[in-house]
Amino acid sequence: MKDFSGKVLFLNRADINTDEIIPAKYLTEIERQALKPYLLEDLKLEGFDPKRDIPGRRVVMAGANFGCGSSREHAPWALEANGIRLVIAESFARIFRQNMFNCGLLAVELPAETMARLFKEFSTRDTHAAADVSRNVIEFRSGPHAEEIPFTLADFDRALVDAGGWLGYADARY
Repeated sequence: MKDFSGKVLFLNRADINTDEIIPAKYLTEIERQALKPYLLEDLKLEGFDPKRDIPGRRVVMAGANFGCGSSREHAPWALEANGIRLVIAESFARIFRQNMFNCGLLAVELPAETMARLFKEFSTRDTHAAADVSRNVIEFRSGPHAEEIPFTLADFDRALVDAGGWLGYADARY
């Protein structure tokens, strides 16, 4: 099972689309690692610089409707190529969310009130998050301040995550 923990990259904006996650001009790439340098290069967010802000981050926290736009598995691939295995958002575009699970990555939805509070409490600090899939909780930690937040995960999504994605799931069952 993959490690779903690390330093958090806070992207406090709704509707971050797949073209912003990985620009369409890179969709000719078939190797995940080839996408690594281009993650979020077209994202317009005040104070955000992908070259400075992405390295060392393993968790993304964003607003509602993350991954909207064109349906492509390159978007989760670009996240994974950068070591990002967990995305936490108020909601996800349906196909993007499923592509995350198909790749063995974790997409966690939290209520709007919880997201707003977490952004307020943690986004200006150096924050680490760790998802425990077996317990359905994410621990957020910044210095001495820590908080556990419960989340839900459908049985099939859990099976995909446990198998490392759709290919591992299918290999084990078919």
